[in-house]
Amino acid sequence: MPYQPGRSVIAPFEAAISAQGIALIKRFEGCAQLRADGLIHAYPDPGTGDEPWTIGWGATGHDHIHGGRIAEGTIWTQEQCDARLVRDLERYAAEVASVLGDAPTTQAQFDALVSFHYNTGAIARATLMQKHRARDYLGAAKEFARWNRAGGRVLKGLTRRRAAEAELYRSGTA
Repeated sequence: MPYQPGRSVIAPFEAAISAQGIALIKRFEGCAQLRADGLIHAYPDPGTGDEPWTIGWGATGHDHIHGGRIAEGTIWTQEQCDARLVRDLERYAAEVASVLGDAPTTQAQFDALVSFHYNTGAIARATLMQKHRARDYLGAAKEFARWNRAGGRVLKGLTRRRAAEAELYRSGTA
C-alpha cells in the first residue's frame, strides 16, 4: 500500500514502542514460569528444548542481575523481569530505528517491527525490512509469516505471533 502523508509517521530519533506494541510483546512472551513462591524461573527454548534459556518477558543472553548467562536455574522477581523488558525494548527500538533510517513509518508499523525484532533479532537482514524501506507495505506485511519456525519446525505460537504482528503492521497503513 502506498505511503500517505499525515498517517502518524514517526521520525527515527523519536522512535519508541507504544503501549500497544508492548502489549503485543507481552501477550506472546508471557511471564508465565511462575513458581509457588512468586518468583519466576528460566525455561528452555520451545523449538530446541535447550539453548537459549529464557526468563521473564522473553529475556535471553546475559543475566544482568546475577551475572553470567540466563540458564537453567536462573530465578528473577517480577520487578526484575519488568525492568529487563524496559531495558531490552529501548535497545530493540533503537536498533529498529537505526535500520529504518528515514523510511516513512507509522507507530503501528514501528511497534510490529520492534516485536518482530525482539523475538527474532533479525531486523537488519529480514526481507520485510527491505520491502518496508521500499514502501512496499503490503509485501512487507506478507513477510512476517515466513518467520514461524524454530529448531526447523513450524510452531503454532510463532505462527500466531507473526499473524498478530502483520495485523498490527497493516493497521498502520491506509
